[in-house]
Amino acid sequence: MMDIRSSKDAVVIEHSFDAPVELIWQMWTDPDHFRAWYGPEGASIPTAKMDVRVGGSRLVCMEVQTPSGLMQMWFTGEYLEVVENRRLVYTESMSDESGVVKSAADMGMPEGHPTTTEVRVELDAVGAGTRMMLTHTGIPEDSPGAAGWRMAIAKLTGYLKARQ
Repeated sequence: MMDIRSSKDAVVIEHSFDAPVELIWQMWTDPDHFRAWYGPEGASIPTAKMDVRVGGSRLVCMEVQTPSGLMQMWFTGEYLEVVENRRLVYTESMSDESGVVKSAADMGMPEGHPTTTEVRVELDAVGAGTRMMLTHTGIPEDSPGAAGWRMAIAKLTGYLKARQ
């Protein structure tokens, strides 16, 4: 079940998985698992560098096929909070392939879109399963990023089912 709540400046998704909290944690912190499910439908993740520790960095490349060819989008960030199997908080900014932050305006985003946003993933063991609360602050409810999260969580659910 996916419960999606959004506001003007945050997307909140609550989702329950039939998988242990340790496995859901790995989905967010192991680059191989992360590449397998992250991004909207049709996107692939050729690069996911993740130094999962407070102060560690992340660099993710998302590729999408468009009518004019392959488009790459790079995202960088810093881990702010890492509590194994419980909470993961990181910043996210659009960047170039070297991790140099680009402004939202430089990346063609609408006026008012923040350069840096925050992603918070909170996990709770519920029996043999996991309840996940995802909050992405700085992403408006009507943005492509909000739709992308919904698709990514659906992909994660499918990826987990295929592994069982």
